Amino acid sequence: MKLGLGSYAFRWSIGIKDLQPVKPMTAMEVLEIAHDHGLALVQYADNLPLDRLTPEEHVALKARADSYDMALELGTQSFDAEELARYIPIGERIGSKILRVALDAEDALIPVPELAAQIRELLPDGKRAGLRFAIENHFNYPSPRMVELLDAVADDALGVCLDVANSICAGEWPMTTVKMLAPYTINLHLKDYEITPDPYGVGFRIHGAPLSEGRAEIEEILAVLAHCPDDMSVILEHWLPQTSDMEATRRMEHVWLGRTVAAAKRLVPGNHKA
Repeated sequence: MKLGLGSYAFRWSIGIKDLQPVKPMTAMEVLEIAHDHGLALVQYADNLPLDRLTPEEHVALKARADSYDMALELGTQSFDAEELARYIPIGERIGSKILRVALDAEDALIPVPELAAQIRELLPDGKRAGLRFAIENHFNYPSPRMVELLDAVADDALGVCLDVANSICAGEWPMTTVKMLAPYTINLHLKDYEITPDPYGVGFRIHGAPLSEGRAEIEEILAVLAHCPDDMSVILEHWLPQTSDMEATRRMEHVWLGRTVAAAKRLVPGNHKA
């Protein structure tokens, strides 16, 4: 498997909503960090949208990745046919093999046959660009509905970007999600999480942890995905909670990534760059 860095590993350093750093991390800086950690690729998600870069910047980004013998992958949020059509040429420009799309609450309101029809219309253009659409299980799009959608489209150019923790929000235990979506998986988002009780006994909270330091059943997850191609990308992310000191939080993103990469290199079988 090919280990890669997801841009959401640096949500605070890139900036999100009202929490913007003075100097946001750039797409090129994310690539350099991934290279420094010996990773095979970078997946740019919707928190670092590549449609804000010029075609010349796309070409420069790919040239730098090529010089490191690294690959680039592309991602966006929610199913918007117009946006996806705009992203397909970007994917072709940077040599991406994956266009990851995170489905969420608004997408869940679209009837499956209607959403399937919209996806089918885009698949030919994606195929011509060398892209496969990887639908990510997200917070409010239940896995059974995703299986229904995948079966309705029934095309090898459409698969799952499997996130091992997101679907907790949809009321699914992670291994339930993994087993349900494993047959369709073409891309993996690997992260870890912890569950801690409220100090006053009022429920509990789920928050991130560096890989192998939380509750995620990493070895079991990878065993269920053993059928996946050897060159499937495994994208490393984490849910680092913010603190009152955002500069310290941003520094901690680097610390967590270092621990996560070390664990991934130990746990993920056959991780390589080529």
